[in-house]
Amino acid sequence: MTKFWLVKSEPDVFSWNDLKKSKNQTTFWDGVRNYQARNFLRDEMKLGDLVLFYHSNSDPLAVMGVCEVVKEGYPDHTQFDPENIHYDEKANPQNPTWFMVDLKLKFEFKKPVTLEQIKTNTKLKEMKLVQKGNRLSVMPLTKAEFDEIVKMGTE
Repeated sequence: MTKFWLVKSEPDVFSWNDLKKSKNQTTFWDGVRNYQARNFLRDEMKLGDLVLFYHSNSDPLAVMGVCEVVKEGYPDHTQFDPENIHYDEKANPQNPTWFMVDLKLKFEFKKPVTLEQIKTNTKLKEMKLVQKGNRLSVMPLTKAEFDEIVKMGTE
């Protein structure tokens, strides 16, 4: 059964345009260093799951389009690289701490769906993205939330 997700990325780190330019419009989703988000990547995101790509720390804050999980959770190589900003000196290659998935671009929205639009849509008032204190970079969505945002972005 397909699950639905939202992932956040700062455009100056990795943007929607970067994904569009990536080989086969596919990328690994590395650098997640929150245990709850890691658990989603490692244990719950499955092949074929659908993902909203959200630009955070940008103007505007917005969902840019839809991706699909094309490779399930596997060890994030950046945890072992001392030259990488995401290096974790405690990480053990025999028992990795951090995981990532591969995402492939499915389609771009006609126009981005802004956080302001999401906040003012009563159908999305329970969405984790708009809950106080929720700063996760990977979060589950309901099918209804996913469908509503796709509708907003493709009208």
